[in-house]
Amino acid sequence: MFILTKIADLVQITPENFGRASHLAIEDSINAKYSNKVIQKIGLCICMYDLLWASEGLIGHGDGVVNVNVEFRMIVFRPFKGETIFGRISHATKDGISIRTEFFEDIYVEYKELPENTQYDHNEEAWTWIPEAGDDPLWYDKNEMVRFQVVEEEWHDQTPESTEQEAVDRAKKLSPYRVKGTMMKDGLGVCLWWG
Repeated sequence: MFILTKIADLVQITPENFGRASHLAIEDSINAKYSNKVIQKIGLCICMYDLLWASEGLIGHGDGVVNVNVEFRMIVFRPFKGETIFGRISHATKDGISIRTEFFEDIYVEYKELPENTQYDHNEEAWTWIPEAGDDPLWYDKNEMVRFQVVEEEWHDQTPESTEQEAVDRAKKLSPYRVKGTMMKDGLGVCLWWG
């Protein structure tokens, strides 16, 4: 679920941080730039793991900001295909179930990835599963802990196609990174069902 990713980039140290130890100022700049942000084809950056290398700083012309080339490793959330993860149901629609973890909310299980004999209850806004004919329905209730398996990732570039307001609004609506899952196998679904 978590991986270490090596990144090389340029960070900037502002004048108010000149009095601090350079490694701490660099670490804070890296975390401010990357932590809790999605980087395309890398994943959700959690925090810097370690600093591998940093160049001498060069002061920018006119602004007093120090530019430093760095190479570091970042802890990144990016589950692999087939990985089993725990999460909680955020909400359900007729199209599927949205799931969240403690730090990531863009997980989705489409209705076609739910077990056979699963039906959506419009009144309760929840899915039910009847394992065998005559059994009572088992509910996928909101906030219930579930186990799911990763099927694929979806990446959406947040850069608008043009500067028109409609294109900008459309880009903002899309999540930059989404994990799609399945609950079709035995042992997946609501954790309470499997004891």
